[in-house]
Amino acid sequence: MTQQPENPDAAFPTPPDAFPPPPPEGSETRVEAGKELFDTHKTFTELGLRSSVLKGVTEAGFLHPTLIQASLIPLALSGRDVLGQAKTGTGKTAAFGLPLLHMCDKDTPYQALVLAPTRELAVQITEELDELGKHTPIRATTVMGGESVRGQAKELERGSHIVVGTPGRVQDMLERGHFHLKNIRFAVLDEVDRMLDIGFREDIRRILDQCPRERQTMFVSATISRDIESLARKYLRNPEKLVVASGSLTVSLVEQHYLTVNPWDKRALLAHLLTHEEPALTLVFCRLKRTVDDLTKLLNARGIEAHAIHGDMPQGKRTKTMQKLRSGHLSVLVCSDLASRGIDADGVTHVINYDLPEDPEIYVHRIGRTARAGRRGTAWSFVTGEQGHLLTQIEMLINTEIPKLDYSDFTPTPKPNTWRDEVPSHVAVIEGVPEKKPPVDRLTAAANPDLPTPGDETKFPGGLVPTKLPPRLLNRKLPSGRR
Repeated sequence: MTQQPENPDAAFPTPPDAFPPPPPEGSETRVEAGKELFDTHKTFTELGLRSSVLKGVTEAGFLHPTLIQASLIPLALSGRDVLGQAKTGTGKTAAFGLPLLHMCDKDTPYQALVLAPTRELAVQITEELDELGKHTPIRATTVMGGESVRGQAKELERGSHIVVGTPGRVQDMLERGHFHLKNIRFAVLDEVDRMLDIGFREDIRRILDQCPRERQTMFVSATISRDIESLARKYLRNPEKLVVASGSLTVSLVEQHYLTVNPWDKRALLAHLLTHEEPALTLVFCRLKRTVDDLTKLLNARGIEAHAIHGDMPQGKRTKTMQKLRSGHLSVLVCSDLASRGIDADGVTHVINYDLPEDPEIYVHRIGRTARAGRRGTAWSFVTGEQGHLLTQIEMLINTEIPKLDYSDFTPTPKPNTWRDEVPSHVAVIEGVPEKKPPVDRLTAAANPDLPTPGDETKFPGGLVPTKLPPRLLNRKLPSGRR
């Protein structure tokens, strides 16, 4: 393998013989990881990175690459488009970031674009790129909502090689003319499974359509469903699919358990666990932002210092909370799923699924917040009597049976007279609008002749028959999904 120039300012392109030949087009590479996280048979020096990049890697304390890094870095350096999947906590940011630092030209602005689904994740990626690339002339800039457009525009004007941002703010800055995509040679989508959710698709399409076609594109994520893969391939050119797989998608060092609990006992059980187990740093995941706020107030009232983070919080408050998390100055963080995508702290010892997610892939991302970089971690999930099917779906996805944890120190209570069962998560609730009875299907109507007669069912064979026009939207705008 040819040694790269010692001068850190050496410009792209590097000699073509510096990298291994690319694999055949349309191929797929699977790396069976077992329980190993690092490829101890390789060092970063052997991956073909220039000396200025290697100096940053060495100072960061890394000797051996993780399996995803050992597989993806040479592939990226060969120029191929990549669709990469590896479990959370295995170093995917460095896997695509190190090749960007190696291949970017010091004299060309805006030549790499990295899109992330959340502000916290965008900040995290930028910080890691700047840390690993501190001995190179390559600099990254964060472009995200919740902060001053003028301030971010000034940062871009100073000369940024890599732009890291959320889709909504990136599109906004492009429309304002604060930067352009004419020089883009590398485009990366991190957490591609969430990036290609309905709310982001249109922004992503617009952004990628403005990038030159002769670019290298890399999509990475912990989970990639068939639908997302099919959609992602529309933006890639003969990509190499890279799957670093172990026995399950979850981090092997996470000790997983579930606890059965009555819905009305969940708050008490959470407080009981946090006071009796005394975990060092715990993330508590909730389905609703309102639950995040309510739980945080409850825990603080019971003498448990807790902080909240979710998408409706001001960006300044979210940033301060993340700084406290990474500096080790908080012990309990209650969060929503979207906000959690940027949570990357080495000291997380426990993850508690206060609300079991409807999407089993979200479970994978949640528990991946612990057991980072080879450390051990614990994940507890609260499961109510109506959520057995969700637990089964999660076990099928991760190919692992999650054992039950019987917590004898906690005593369940009878159902309170004032308790109201929660509305299923798939049912939309608009505050201030009285609850309406669902439409009557034709089988129910036939068995109950006293019920109101539905509309003409011949126009809706085999389905629910509406009895009136849908409610008006009162000219309210639908959410765009921008972040």
